[in-house]
Amino acid sequence: MRLRYFLNFMVFFGALLSLGKVQAQTGYENIIQINGVIMTADSLRAVPGATILVKNKNRGVESENTGVFSLVCYKGDTLEFSCIGFRTKEYVVSPKIAGQYFSIIQLMVQDTFYLPETIIRPLPSKEAFDYAFKHWHIPNDQYELARRNTDAYLLRMLAYTLPMDGHEAQSRQLQKMAADAVYYGQRPPMNILNPIAWGEFFEAWKRGDYRRKKYNPYRGNN
Repeated sequence: MRLRYFLNFMVFFGALLSLGKVQAQTGYENIIQINGVIMTADSLRAVPGATILVKNKNRGVESENTGVFSLVCYKGDTLEFSCIGFRTKEYVVSPKIAGQYFSIIQLMVQDTFYLPETIIRPLPSKEAFDYAFKHWHIPNDQYELARRNTDAYLLRMLAYTLPMDGHEAQSRQLQKMAADAVYYGQRPPMNILNPIAWGEFFEAWKRGDYRRKKYNPYRGNN
């Protein structure tokens, strides 16, 4: 009796091993690498920057400047080709493809966009045009907003108001240490004989910068 149970268990265990091996081989055989090129249908020109997605799996690649792409997926997956100015195309990878490599040439058709109709009417009189030119306020578009936000003078002005970051503070400290190291072990020079410093001193004297000021406890210095 025990021998029969043992034989049945061995048969069942062997069947599980065979099933796992078959499933592993089947999963590997379903993997396929697709190499292809995307071209226009009318002139056979390469389509750069096209997006190739595996539908419902959140995976994909982008074609190169020559339209070439390479993608790994499973047999039976659906590939979605999309690019600005072209109609979206879908391609179903056949599960009957033999081997793990497949080549494809995907043609895409240009899409035409129709904008809504716009009618431009002139103003009824010259006075109405002058009033509109002076008082009408036309909001800025995105291009104008981007141009103002990237203006060099505005960015330079904002940079002056920002405090130094860690890199700038470190550079300032290193520059100060390098300047102090020049006169290491000796007395640094004095500006007592500097004619420019004396000139600034006389100008400050004429302006009255060193004049004694009366102190008022209620108003401060006068």
